Amino acid sequence: MRDRDNFSLDAALAMARERHAQANPRSRAARDRAARAMPGGNTRSVLHFDPFPLYMARGEAADVWDADGHRYADFVGEFSAGLYGHSDPVIKKAIVEALEDGLVLAAPTEREARLAAEVRSRFPSIDLLRFCNSGTEANLMAITTAMAVTARRKLMVFREAYHGGVLVYAGGSGPLNVPFETVLADFNDIEGSVATIRAHGDDLAAVIVEPILGAGGNIPAEPAFLRALREETASCGAVLIFDEVKTSRCGPGGMQGELGIRPDMTTLGKYLGGGLPSGAFGGRRDIMARFDPANPEGLRHAGTFNNNPCSLAAGLAGLTQVYTPARARAFQSLYEDWRLELNAWLREQDMPMQFIGRGSLFTAHFACGPIRTPGDIPAASRSLGALFHLEMLAQGVALASRGDVFASLPAEQRHRDALRAALQNVVATHGALVRAELGA
Repeated sequence: MRDRDNFSLDAALAMARERHAQANPRSRAARDRAARAMPGGNTRSVLHFDPFPLYMARGEAADVWDADGHRYADFVGEFSAGLYGHSDPVIKKAIVEALEDGLVLAAPTEREARLAAEVRSRFPSIDLLRFCNSGTEANLMAITTAMAVTARRKLMVFREAYHGGVLVYAGGSGPLNVPFETVLADFNDIEGSVATIRAHGDDLAAVIVEPILGAGGNIPAEPAFLRALREETASCGAVLIFDEVKTSRCGPGGMQGELGIRPDMTTLGKYLGGGLPSGAFGGRRDIMARFDPANPEGLRHAGTFNNNPCSLAAGLAGLTQVYTPARARAFQSLYEDWRLELNAWLREQDMPMQFIGRGSLFTAHFACGPIRTPGDIPAASRSLGALFHLEMLAQGVALASRGDVFASLPAEQRHRDALRAALQNVVATHGALVRAELGA
């Protein structure tokens, strides 16, 4: 890569950041006020980007408005938790009804049982389940459950995976991670993963994997890779956990339903609570039956808000009235077709850029060749992605700063048209720079 090309990208990024700062003085002022009480004015690291994140004032359907009054087509989609958008009337009605019934009942409720039955009907791998408060919590519970039932301690994870705020494996392992005894393997590497399982099999409690490697770039797992994990974990007695916190929206039964692969345990979260905090973990009857509180030797699972009335009501209304199996199937098909159309257009422009993922969740990557693993993403893609993110915001399209696109149900053709038009402008403006950076 030549020095002048580095300068070109640095200069383009600097100009984009300056435009962002000039266009959003109220967001900058809000960040400065927030920094008096929170480090960096932030309580959720992924939302930060340079020079400062936008502060949102309100949302409606699939649009959001920032503190400076700018309107955006919302493709951040709350990192997949915002499946229902910002104002679905069915969800709102369910929450109001729950509020009227009382907030902290400290008892089992009918909504809890009905939502559990609905979730169970969608995922054949889930014979029994329990609710919790987030995807992070669901994964922690699934992992520790596997350790309890196998009487083993080792956990196998994949590099660049994210299974929650204390289960971060970018670069190997995060400094705030729970200190599980962990072995690492490479995503979509069948030979290496099988060898790792066999090497640690006698001590391996669980293998946890996302069917689409989310924080690693929304890279889909190859079916043969997941089948190999299924066969090897069954052979050695380890518990196979599918983290479908995000991917459960991919069709009626998540990616396991799409691929016909049945894990031992499944974790859920994000949109499960209809936009409110929620999570769940479940799986084989013999595993989950250990949580029966009538069993004096059973596993204890506590959590004041595990059966929060508002989350249960919103989640139940969402799954039974809005995101029905038919709607889920159509939504997945619509956005997978659109993703492929965008990629076809980029190829026509000879643009070394592609959207990787499945259905309504995918990520923009700047690369010439196929992407099967995080190692296939060029180093320059991160800086190019930062420029892409700021340029899209400047044109009224909000997506995650790392290039993630999460569509929501209320998004209309005008939202998709807005993203495509903004993409076309970025290609027209910066196509030569991108090609130079990647040597294309």
